[in-house]
Amino acid sequence: MKLTTKGRYGLKAMFDLALNSNGEPIKLNAIGERQGISVNYLEQLISPLRKAGLVKSVRGAQGGYILAKPASEITVRDILVTLEGPIVPVDCVSEDDDENLCTHSDCCVSRIIYEKIRDSINEVVASITLQDMIDDHKQINATNIQVNCKN
Repeated sequence: MKLTTKGRYGLKAMFDLALNSNGEPIKLNAIGERQGISVNYLEQLISPLRKAGLVKSVRGAQGGYILAKPASEITVRDILVTLEGPIVPVDCVSEDDDENLCTHSDCCVSRIIYEKIRDSINEVVASITLQDMIDDHKQINATNIQVNCKN
């Protein structure tokens, strides 16, 4: 299973909001500059995140975006499911879609494996919050580990 740029960039944008907001709205161009994401693409990502209740927009000269909930209450799963849809290795194990079940789904051994993969991935991403990501970021910076990567 591979995430698209929607999921990867959306997670980066949400992390940036959580890390840098200090309760103040952040403009998309500031996020874009820090994360290397175009403002046009960020606008496409922010819309579903706002509709899902994960971010709020603040109008005005000092406006921008803020998290709609504390970073400790927003999980990686919340973000990825909002932007990518259900996190599944194959369509036949999507929890919301009975249309993709094949005629052998009741006796398919592979489907059992795919369900275990789905459940494991969902358990992991549901257990990681934006606050956990902030804490990891601070720990990496505190130990002076240099990470030179574009993710």
